[in-house]
Amino acid sequence: MESIKDKYNEIKRQIPDYVTIVAVTKQRTIEEIKEAFDAGVKIVGENYIQEAMDKYRHIDGLQWHFIGHLQRNKVKDAIKMFDCIQSVDSVRLAIELDKQCAKLSKVMPILIEINIGGEESKYGVKPEEALGIIRQIAELPNVHIEGLMTMEPYFDDPEQARPYFRQMKRLFDEIKSQNIPNVEMKILSMGISNSYEVAIEEGSNMVRIGTKIFGPREY
Repeated sequence: MESIKDKYNEIKRQIPDYVTIVAVTKQRTIEEIKEAFDAGVKIVGENYIQEAMDKYRHIDGLQWHFIGHLQRNKVKDAIKMFDCIQSVDSVRLAIELDKQCAKLSKVMPILIEINIGGEESKYGVKPEEALGIIRQIAELPNVHIEGLMTMEPYFDDPEQARPYFRQMKRLFDEIKSQNIPNVEMKILSMGISNSYEVAIEEGSNMVRIGTKIFGPREY
């Protein structure tokens, strides 16, 4: 059976050097995360604050990215652990992040989550509202916008996701061209285990991979 290290190295061989891998560690054990770290994983992505708190203190040397839906009442805990919040989906959430980060004299890197498929089951900013929302969030001194993130509609055939990735790249480029102060459009986080190759072809430079590194989850 392939080890986590083998799987991670296989993905690294497949993708360009400029693409960052975020290992999605939702429902993964501390042992699995340590094995991934030893294999070369530098960034992990967590979906739930409580689960992340249980793991965070056991492993040094990793960057922690929050990729789930962040409730405002969990912001105080989130900013103590995470190096980046990839899932900022409202001005209200950004204001709370800014307020809590100010108390710690911290500036939090964030990505703006876009609901590129317009799915009611998913969080995220509507693409047509993104620029206006980003201009508002850019006024906040203790958060720093570094790009966009999306969770594309799921298809068994990732080719069907290509138009959504392409639309994300167009939006990313459009916002970047505005040269908004306090907005550094350098990260486009899109693509998961079954779609990362197509996402990279369409401009992603950060992919969030769980199953392809760790294998299927045991429920």
